[in-house]
Amino acid sequence: MSLTKVVIVDAARSAFSRGGRGKLVATRLDDAGAQVLRAMLDRNPKVADTEIEDLGLGNVTGAGSEFSYLGNVQRIAGLPLEACSFNSNRQCGSSMETFHRVAMAIMVGSIECGVAMGIERMGRGLGGGAGQTRITKMTDKRSVLNDVQKAPAADHGEYFSVEFPAYILESPWLQAMTQTAQNVAEVYGLGREELDEFAAASHNKCDEAHNAGKYKDEIIPLEIELPVFDDERNWVEEERGAVETFDRDECVRAGTTAEKLAALPPLRGVKSYDDREIVISAGNSCPTNDGITATLLMSEDKARKLGLEPLARVVGFATGGVKPQLMGLGPVVSSKKAFKMAGIEGGQIDRCEFNEAFSAQVIPSVRELGIATENVNVNGGSLAIGHPLGATGARLIGTVAHELRRSGGRYGLATQCIGAGMGISTVIESLD
Repeated sequence: MSLTKVVIVDAARSAFSRGGRGKLVATRLDDAGAQVLRAMLDRNPKVADTEIEDLGLGNVTGAGSEFSYLGNVQRIAGLPLEACSFNSNRQCGSSMETFHRVAMAIMVGSIECGVAMGIERMGRGLGGGAGQTRITKMTDKRSVLNDVQKAPAADHGEYFSVEFPAYILESPWLQAMTQTAQNVAEVYGLGREELDEFAAASHNKCDEAHNAGKYKDEIIPLEIELPVFDDERNWVEEERGAVETFDRDECVRAGTTAEKLAALPPLRGVKSYDDREIVISAGNSCPTNDGITATLLMSEDKARKLGLEPLARVVGFATGGVKPQLMGLGPVVSSKKAFKMAGIEGGQIDRCEFNEAFSAQVIPSVRELGIATENVNVNGGSLAIGHPLGATGARLIGTVAHELRRSGGRYGLATQCIGAGMGISTVIESLD
């Protein structure tokens, strides 16, 4: 059975707001998601609504009363009843997972056209920051999780250039993502200065990209009602705010410097089990966010018949896993597997969107993959743009697809780490 070639026709998103106290707090995500979906379809008039056969929505934390209706985004957007939908939760990789599932459905011929979306709210106490449920160190030897963390890992010599210290690999499953970032920093000998310089560069590149209009192709301006907060910055749901157009990522800090970030204290609760400096801070970690992303996928034959000019072709995708204690290195395994599917190597990647969960996991992962650093997150990354969990994956794919066309490159990679030691990756190629 030959597989159908899949193309990305378009990719769009909302601007990302702060989680909990940002501009999207008072906006229903199903309504905002419908705005993004409708606007993306409207700017592709050759694609009739009736062409959309399936729609996937990545989501991690749920969204209170909205969660039951996330599957109705396509109804609010006005798609016909024949259009189906599904939700997907692969933690941070959720919307990239929906992208893969829609792409696979097209590849095997069960559909010809579909949409992959991500919708996430990390505010209202539903996830992120202090409100996020964390897995604590397990002391009960009968615990399933305690047994899992002791399970032997595969030999990853083919993926990594370093040996992982026993004091990390043999330690109990460390609960917080921030701790795994510290672990990776220790394995690769990364200092605080290097991490803060990387984070500052992300903010400044993103600010410059916004000012140059580079994100206009992907950001859909949303008409929103601004939230009203009390003196303690809690959202007052019964009060109505002014209506505003929201079209710029809210967490970007213009003029950020490594010196300013160096003044931030290390994150509480992070430990070194080898008595090293704690190098993980709020400044070199991603923020929590609300946001919506969408990508329009189609068989290449159908796109050509409709006279479309797709952004890129999907040529590889994969997931991969490592020990949970080194969660941030998951993209190394998943990306090398995706490269194999695409028939390329890391040095051939012209543009890469690597989710910046932490500076500490991006820097070594890029080195292990052999990707030129100047081709990574050229317009800033998630340290500045934000990381609304299940919405991030589709954002990464969309951003690299638009940038690949803008730069004239051939191969692009979108990749991210996922809690519990996973990674997920997508390789795309510009069309002839």
